[in-house]
Amino acid sequence: MEGRRVRSFSEYDPAVTAVYFAAVMGLAMFSNSPAITLLSLCGALLYFFSLNGTSGGRFHLFAFLLFIILAAVNPLVSHNGTTVLLVVNDRPITLEALIYGLCSSVLITGTLYWLRCFTQIMTTDKLLRVTGFLSPKLSLVLSMAVRFVPLFGRQWQKINNAQRAMGLYREDNAIDGARGSLRVFSVLVTWALENGITTADSMEARGCGVSRRTSFHKFRLRHGDYILLAAELILFAGAASAAAAGAFDFSCYPSVTMAERDWRTYTGAAAYGLLVLLPVIIDMEARIRWSLLKPTGLALSIPERKNMP
Repeated sequence: MEGRRVRSFSEYDPAVTAVYFAAVMGLAMFSNSPAITLLSLCGALLYFFSLNGTSGGRFHLFAFLLFIILAAVNPLVSHNGTTVLLVVNDRPITLEALIYGLCSSVLITGTLYWLRCFTQIMTTDKLLRVTGFLSPKLSLVLSMAVRFVPLFGRQWQKINNAQRAMGLYREDNAIDGARGSLRVFSVLVTWALENGITTADSMEARGCGVSRRTSFHKFRLRHGDYILLAAELILFAGAASAAAAGAFDFSCYPSVTMAERDWRTYTGAAAYGLLVLLPVIIDMEARIRWSLLKPTGLALSIPERKNMP
């Protein structure tokens, strides 16, 4: 009997992965609870570090600066609230506006980290797998659009290098550079139109649109995918039902108010906490199992071949 396959979270079926990201980000974006948004940010950070380790310093710096700016701008722009901390130019800085800015910063930063993780593990073929469930025609259009993005970049570089080789950028000033960019753009548009016509003729010659389109993908739903999908839906349902019942209600204006904590609050927060930690737990299990499956270093001794007469 074949043993259970060791897979990280990114190796599960793309449809299951897409459902997970939609559940995690959707619940965080439509909830005004600081607990939910903070759990979302912590889970996104843990999974980002699980994928990238200590790399990604620029993105961390960008996210930190964005967090500080968003948290600082709201109390300077919005002056609602009853608790005045200080007055700047006859404009009050309230505690409620500061708390609202912090909550919004946590939500936006956590969403950015989740989107960064999504773009890392959801490659082009995985996106086509997901869109293929919805509409094969949409999948075809998306695949063609994604294909043309790198083609345009490479063709732009080729045209630009040819223009420089012809000596059209000798005058190093802004006007000459703008003219050269417009010339390159004009040539690129002409190439794109010709390439589109060639692609259309090639597809028509191969019988595109004559019969129902079929597609090829290397993904297949396995037993583990169904288990993970069921776990995602159960945890999401637990957290969403608690949010719908008002267990996470939170308001900043005119004063900070929150719902009374009861068993629904704790069970909903626990369900969402487990949901955001699912990728980290799966990746940790995969690493532990791989470390246990590694050879112990005892190499099999191969007997030396005797010299044949």
